Amino acid sequence: MEEKQEKKLLSVSSSPHVRDRSSTKSIMRDVVIALLPATAVGIYNFRLSAVLVILTTCVTCIVAEWIWQKCMKQPVTTGDFSALLTGLLLAMNLPNTIPLWMCVVGGVFAIIVGKQIFGGLGQNFMNPALAGRCFMVLSFSSAMTSFTIKEGADWMYGIAVDATSAATPLMQVKQGATIGGLPNLMDMFLGTTTGTIGETSCAALLLGAAYLLIRRVITWQIPVIYIGTFAVIDLIYQLAVGGAPYPILYELCGGGLMLGAWFMATDYVTSPITKKGQVIYAILLGLLTALFRFFGESAEGVSFAIIIGNCCVPLIERFSIPKPFGKEHEKKKKEAA
Repeated sequence: MEEKQEKKLLSVSSSPHVRDRSSTKSIMRDVVIALLPATAVGIYNFRLSAVLVILTTCVTCIVAEWIWQKCMKQPVTTGDFSALLTGLLLAMNLPNTIPLWMCVVGGVFAIIVGKQIFGGLGQNFMNPALAGRCFMVLSFSSAMTSFTIKEGADWMYGIAVDATSAATPLMQVKQGATIGGLPNLMDMFLGTTTGTIGETSCAALLLGAAYLLIRRVITWQIPVIYIGTFAVIDLIYQLAVGGAPYPILYELCGGGLMLGAWFMATDYVTSPITKKGQVIYAILLGLLTALFRFFGESAEGVSFAIIIGNCCVPLIERFSIPKPFGKEHEKKKKEAA
């Protein structure tokens, strides 16, 4: 009897033996929750127009995924929050003035082309929301670069005619505006400036990032190294040109850097799994973002930087994956023979 009990205690299942309660649904739900502060600020700033854009992209992504999976006779996975998250992230990267039919096109592209056509969640090589945004930037460049600021009490009703067109803080810097002519840094940090729906409030995005870190949904390596690399390149560039054409605090608080670094560059599927690979990936993103912002036509560059980084992930992992124990010794032994 004791022998049988001992054998039972020593019996183990096949690897892996580490267990975790996390699931795709719980992870996606946590990211959606983390985006709620930025979503709330976007709705506060842009009112009804922001609500309509968010609802349109989220519903489009969910419906597009459901229809595709039904037509392909695949299990329907719309309940795992991944399609909802794609729609919400896409909305966060859009101006509130974007026509709703364009939101539908972008949402369908994000789900079908950016995700499902490659096999669904876990098989896509690029972030679906960013795929949709980049497609919209290339297809509807004028609408994607049209921004407004709220003006007067009538803005409460979210009617576009009550708004004033304005350049984003980053575009003002790009166009050579003086520091005094730019929005107050506190306004940029809190989110009372113009921009896309989800990028304006650095404070709200950092609050969401803190939630993800506490919940251990993401780790600090990719976003911190990404932002740090960009900051270092910015400082080097300023020293090289002998001035401050791109003030670093404006670059960090403005645009989609915080949104991209904390919520999209950390995507499990499209980022490296090795620690060394994550460092290389984050440095590459910082370098590409700096190149796009400082030398490109647009004041932004985060979306295209992450998409290019996603495409480089297989190559990064190929050279950063740890070698199996004893393989190097075996290789040297064969060479010696």
